[in-house]
Amino acid sequence: MMIEVEKRDLLNLLAKTQNIVEKRNTMPVLVNVLLQAGEGLLKVFATDLEVSLTDQIPTLKEKAGKVAVSAKSLFEIIKELDDAPVTLTKKDNNWLEIKQRRSVFNLVGIAAEEYPVFPSYSTKDFMKISAKTFADMIEKTIYSVSNDETRYYLNGVFFERLQKDGKASFRMVATDGFRLSVVDRQIEESKAAFPNSGVIIPRKGLFEIRKLLETSAGDFELAIEGSQLVVRLGSSVLMVRLIEGKFPNYNHFIPQNLNSHATVSRSALLSSLKRVSLLSNQKYKGVTLALTNGKLEITSNNPELGDAKEEIEIDYKGGEIKIGFNARYVLDVLGSFEDDGVDLSLNDQLSPGMLRPMNDKSYTCVVMPMRI
Repeated sequence: MMIEVEKRDLLNLLAKTQNIVEKRNTMPVLVNVLLQAGEGLLKVFATDLEVSLTDQIPTLKEKAGKVAVSAKSLFEIIKELDDAPVTLTKKDNNWLEIKQRRSVFNLVGIAAEEYPVFPSYSTKDFMKISAKTFADMIEKTIYSVSNDETRYYLNGVFFERLQKDGKASFRMVATDGFRLSVVDRQIEESKAAFPNSGVIIPRKGLFEIRKLLETSAGDFELAIEGSQLVVRLGSSVLMVRLIEGKFPNYNHFIPQNLNSHATVSRSALLSSLKRVSLLSNQKYKGVTLALTNGKLEITSNNPELGDAKEEIEIDYKGGEIKIGFNARYVLDVLGSFEDDGVDLSLNDQLSPGMLRPMNDKSYTCVVMPMRI
């Protein structure tokens, strides 16, 4: 195998693989990417057996062949080279020579046959979705995904299609038991097949999808085939193994008939929470919110550090309430809002609180209270 490619093209190609390749040594072969040259293209394959990416760039010169090498080492070498064409040549014993002008690197590789069989798909049943819309939905839910591997079905975002009044919309839901994020977005009607029970997309797959979509202002293609989610954008194909299991009935966790409502400035609440939580318990970040007519008082107390108190003007309808929250959870929610107006709804100090952007009722966040 011998190829000559533009350095910038190769660097961008390898950058897409860096978070996919396995960094733990459970399977040493997974730290590698597979390079395959032929038909005027250099194709790269990267997988950790759960998330897989394939992409390609044009070659300036080539001799067909393939080899697998360390993704990180190759990326770091290419990153430090000048902006000029780079030549990759497969040598004896699967070594890879990387050459540019007077620079020569020899990288240990492995036979392509030792690389895991790369997943494939046969479906042509793709739906087109706005990249910006889908990335926004991920941004509004991914922070609520659970890290508890014993409840593996919460280690991802639940994605389902809703049908109402003949119009299709999609919903993403995530929860870790302490908070819940639900966002709905209108998607153009698509006849593409989609499981009636929805699917659970793992956190790592969502991060990679979001990263892939960041560069696109148009649409991308998405399909579900068996236990696999397939995403296509340009020459990139990302395949994500879905989480098997049943997502809980999240509607039970969304409080109904809340009787106390406050409207508060997002920027004011965000900055106050950041300051007051500096003197809260460093592990649980507990703060107390006291709501009275026209005023929100935020306090924290840590015997080892001290205490803090701030007041914010609010528009409030309801009785006096004093409730504790993990400040980090509320800050995550506020960080995902775009509007400066925030609607905060409560019942009492033992019931969960609900936050919504003032101008987007299709996005709902629920945070459980804590005893302080």
